[in-house]
Amino acid sequence: MTTYGLIGYPLTHSFSQWYFTDKFTHEGIIDSRYELFEMPDVATALPALLQRPDLRGLNVTIPHKQTVLPYLDRLDASAEKVGAVNVIKVEADGTRTGYNSDYYGFRQSLEEWLASLNRTTTNLQALVLGTGGASKAVVAALSDLGIPHKVVSRNKTPANLSYDELPAVISQYTLLINCSPVGTYPNVAEAPALPYEQLTDRHLLYDLVYNPAETRFMHLGQERGAATMNGYQMLVLQAEKAWAIWQE
Repeated sequence: MTTYGLIGYPLTHSFSQWYFTDKFTHEGIIDSRYELFEMPDVATALPALLQRPDLRGLNVTIPHKQTVLPYLDRLDASAEKVGAVNVIKVEADGTRTGYNSDYYGFRQSLEEWLASLNRTTTNLQALVLGTGGASKAVVAALSDLGIPHKVVSRNKTPANLSYDELPAVISQYTLLINCSPVGTYPNVAEAPALPYEQLTDRHLLYDLVYNPAETRFMHLGQERGAATMNGYQMLVLQAEKAWAIWQE
């Protein structure tokens, strides 16, 4: 039996486990299983896990997308570009390579969404809400697509905007990407602190949150005529990219 799994802490729910278990069943992949490895500290638990002879690959979620780096032998260009890892492949020789499939999932889903709306990247500028590992993947993809962007954080830094500054600039940035967990179930009444009354039908709101399917961030944008998208397609695409990496 070949084992794949997810490491992170806490693992209260897992899209990845549901997705891959369902995939194995429906595609007749009978020699594989997907497990959860809740791991408060990688230093005490990851080395032993990586020595399991049946382990072929891991997904990595918060807070370990950077703390796993010392345990890898090499990084794929995607992980180098982002500076974070969310996929580990255990190679045939036992060495470990880190990848970032969030980059691929976000980039492909954004390109497909823009095409469905008959929108292009021309004159498109983005605000990236949040500074975590997912944000880093989004920023890398936006850079490669040539979309100017600013990261928004709770506290202003020389590189980032603060939420307090958004009323003065939000008309310039028509693509708003929520990379924070704000609005995730069960906290469905929450939304990033934006001046929603300034949104128009020119704005595009992309929420990396997928549960609920329509977040308050999305709902408030729709009320102003904005197009919206949740993070489900990105999750599917990044999961399929991870599977492709493991099978290479």
